[in-house]
Amino acid sequence: MTTEAKPSPRERLLNAAATLTYRDGVGIGVEALCKAAGVSKRSMYQLFESKDELLAASLEQRTSAYAATLLPAADDRRSPRERIMHVFEQVERQAGTPEFRGCQYLAVQIELKDQSHPASRVAHQVKANLTAFFRAEAEQGGASDPDLLARQLSLVFDGASARAGIGADKLTGLIAPTVTTLLDAAGMR
Repeated sequence: MTTEAKPSPRERLLNAAATLTYRDGVGIGVEALCKAAGVSKRSMYQLFESKDELLAASLEQRTSAYAATLLPAADDRRSPRERIMHVFEQVERQAGTPEFRGCQYLAVQIELKDQSHPASRVAHQVKANLTAFFRAEAEQGGASDPDLLARQLSLVFDGASARAGIGADKLTGLIAPTVTTLLDAAGMR
């Protein structure tokens, strides 16, 4: 008989922060976070300097998984154009699930407003990494202006994610033609 190790208080707090902030936003209270994690406030403050630090650590912990579900593998042999389309196919797939609330990193930036907030800095870096991915692929694919195309793709990504996240639009049949138009206009291969 194998017994699974119970997650540590730190892990439970990180998981509770991820779940609750994605569902309810960053304004979730410390009491609710601690209750969901089954951890005392005293323990939380022994593990994290503040709720802000807990939120940042929770976002940071999930960056690799976020990138893995969104980006093609580094050794993916598809064309740069296909690699970019892969990202938008993933967003469309995720947006079709009932629990989808949009991009968690964009939501944090919008809610917090303060760019110096620790969680906002993590979110900003994740979004910058996505734009850098688009730029590298655009350059590799021969785009006429890789910087502009990367910014345009980030705009479409964030807009599509936000609109789907609030239930204002369905991405099926909308996102692929939009991205294709941008890639064609930029001369992407």
